[in-house]
Amino acid sequence: MSNLVGMYGGEFNPLHLGHVNNIIKASSMCDELHIMICYRDDDTSVPKEIRYRWIHEITKHMKNVQIHLLKDEAENKDDYNNGSYWEQGRDNILNIIGKEIDVVYCGSDYIGTNRFEELYPDSMIYYFDRGEVPVSSTNIRNFGIENWDYIPKCAKSYYAKKVLLLGGESTGKSMLCENLALCYNTNFVKEVGRDTCERAGGEEFMTSEDLYENIIRQKINVMDALEDANRLLFVDTESLTTKFYGQFLLSDDEKKMEKVNNLADSINDITNWDLVLFLEPDIPFVQDGTRNEEIENDREKFSNQIKQLLDEKEIKYHTIGGNYFERLIAAKEIIKDELGITTAFNTTYTKEEANDDVEENTILEVI
Repeated sequence: MSNLVGMYGGEFNPLHLGHVNNIIKASSMCDELHIMICYRDDDTSVPKEIRYRWIHEITKHMKNVQIHLLKDEAENKDDYNNGSYWEQGRDNILNIIGKEIDVVYCGSDYIGTNRFEELYPDSMIYYFDRGEVPVSSTNIRNFGIENWDYIPKCAKSYYAKKVLLLGGESTGKSMLCENLALCYNTNFVKEVGRDTCERAGGEEFMTSEDLYENIIRQKINVMDALEDANRLLFVDTESLTTKFYGQFLLSDDEKKMEKVNNLADSINDITNWDLVLFLEPDIPFVQDGTRNEEIENDREKFSNQIKQLLDEKEIKYHTIGGNYFERLIAAKEIIKDELGITTAFNTTYTKEEANDDVEENTILEVI
């Protein structure tokens, strides 16, 4: 057909691969496809700007697609089926598009309701098979991690859980961070401060500029790494730890220390962690040539100072101690309990089935 104008509307809250497939189909059938993103002022889920961004990302190569924001007049979703909200929405859509709509796209769950036939009597109604991609926005909202493969890549960073590892020097943060990333088949963000410290030749030679770099670059690295995270992102250290080092290293320059404090606090205030693990200083200290001897001589004291900074910001954290194996097991247990995520990627393969595959007297850990 020529000059075919189509419309596909919904909340897309959130966007999932069912929506993506429908958009691709509709855009390939139309000369002009208008996507209406419906929102309300009381939306408590994904902000409308983020939903717009997602659909823009997946359709930017589709030159015939136009995206619009459409405000629902109903106070909440339950009220939408009462009164004339559907009719108001239709009138707003026609006003936005400014021309006749040849085809209206919707899900097969509306078959038999005559909802869209009555709203758009002069348009063809095309129903997408909801069973083709068996997921819904409700599934993603309630069980996002379990439906990870149905979340488009552009939206995954919104749902990936950020796990922060903290602690004093030589508490095994770097090793545990990387090991956990391997266990969960995802990526991690290393501590920027290790690079700046090595470049400076040791902590005692670091400047306030180095600490600024630690704070800013760490934040940027986390934002970049989220784009490729697989359910989880593990992060080694953050701005408050750099604030601790600022207070420790710049104690003789109050003005510089205050600037580091202010920057660290500002970055912390715009950062949210889904889980924070704090490693206790109860494993042997490893001196790599860059670590501070004063901290080495009183590890408990300086560890508590970092905890105090967390407490001041009311950041909840879980403490982990013991040897390296015990720390790994404890971290995985906390991740399971707090985030509901395990190293079982196929949810149909149960713990009992895993045990059936192991010969008697074999030690097995399934977390």
